[in-house]
Amino acid sequence: MPNDTKEWALRFPEFLVEAETLLAKSEECLSHLQLISNDKDAIDCMLSTLLKLSSKADALALASVSEFSLHIHGLLSRAQKRMDLHDQALDALKDCFTLMAWQLELIDQTTGQLGLDDSEQTSLIEAFAFQVGQSQFQPLSDSRPFRFVSFSERPA
Repeated sequence: MPNDTKEWALRFPEFLVEAETLLAKSEECLSHLQLISNDKDAIDCMLSTLLKLSSKADALALASVSEFSLHIHGLLSRAQKRMDLHDQALDALKDCFTLMAWQLELIDQTTGQLGLDDSEQTSLIEAFAFQVGQSQFQPLSDSRPFRFVSFSERPA
C-alpha cells in the first residue's frame, strides 16, 4: 500500500526516532556479544528489539524494514539455540544493522517508499545465514507474530 496520507507523514518522524532507538539498542547488544560471546541476555534483548522494530515498521506499511527485521530475528533465534554466534557471524549481523540504518535514512518521508531493490538485504541475510550454519537462506513463511494491518485500518 502506498503511504500517501497526511496522517502517515505526521506519524513517520515518531517511527523514525523509535526505529533508530531500537536499532541503536540492537547495536549495543551486538557490541556486548562481541565482548561476551553468546550472552543470552544480550541475544534476548536483540531479539526483542528486532520484533518491536518489525512491528512498528509493519504498522506503517514499511514492508522492507519489517521483513528485514523478521528475517534477522529468525536467523538469530535459530543461531541462539545452537550457540553459533562466532566473530564472523557477529560481523555479518553488524553488516545487516548497518544496511538497516542506512535504509531508514532513505525512506521517503512523504510516501514511505524505499527506492531500493532488496538484493543487498538478501545478500546480507544469506551471509548471516551461512555464518550461523544455515547453508541456504529460506524465507520465513510463518514467522510473522502479528497480523498485517494497513495504515488505513489502524485506530487513530
